[in-house]
Amino acid sequence: MIGFLIKKTFFDLWDNMLRIVLVNLGFIVSLTIPVLIPGIIPVPALSIAVAVMGVVWCFVYLAATALSVKALSDYGMFGFADFFRNIKAGLPAGIIMSLIACALFIMARFAIPFYLSMNSIIGLILGGVIFWTLILSLISFQFFFAIRARLDTKSFKIIKKCFIIFFDNAGFSFFSFLYTIATLILSIMLALLLPGPAGMLLFLDEAMRLRLLKYDWLEANPEAVAASKRPVIPWDVLLIEERDKTGTRTFRNFIFPWKD
Repeated sequence: MIGFLIKKTFFDLWDNMLRIVLVNLGFIVSLTIPVLIPGIIPVPALSIAVAVMGVVWCFVYLAATALSVKALSDYGMFGFADFFRNIKAGLPAGIIMSLIACALFIMARFAIPFYLSMNSIIGLILGGVIFWTLILSLISFQFFFAIRARLDTKSFKIIKKCFIIFFDNAGFSFFSFLYTIATLILSIMLALLLPGPAGMLLFLDEAMRLRLLKYDWLEANPEAVAASKRPVIPWDVLLIEERDKTGTRTFRNFIFPWKD
């Protein structure tokens, strides 16, 4: 399943490279609002306000991106009109995720150093607990926008579903987190143009889309759940249609697709 996930993500990224780059360019421009503009505003209060609004806007933009790349995972495409509609649709999720990110930043920047500075066993334990809570939260919330795009549920319920997905698919969640980090490093080397935020969200949406096939199968086969707490998921069967739709390609197909 993981091998097919990587393959499909790469195919969809390649086939929609121009869209991915344009969306990433939009995010880069958005990022200048909280990063660069506050520094040139002489009024401190206004500078802080612009930085806060800029951060919120970046998360709203990511929510719209997740809603847009969902079409690519579903073997379709999206246009600029679709993206602008998704900004409105992703507004609540973007605001909620910006608050979550703020809380995680406070934990990392202030809470952990504070407890470690106590130079005591209690401080060390509390610092360790907060550290692992932060790691668990990062791994869980990586699916926040993908869950919003796939399940179209209310923003606060997405938080619960993030942790459900993590605890029910711990190994898969760790792999997705490591893959996302590797993609982020590659994206920084390529100035966030590729794969960039859009490419990372595309992978996470592909991952969530395929992972939901598991729950569809479990719902259709309740006897498997009754027989075992951890039923074996027949991925080879579940992915037959997906593999047929995705197909296979040669190097020539990628470089000169019009010659086939």
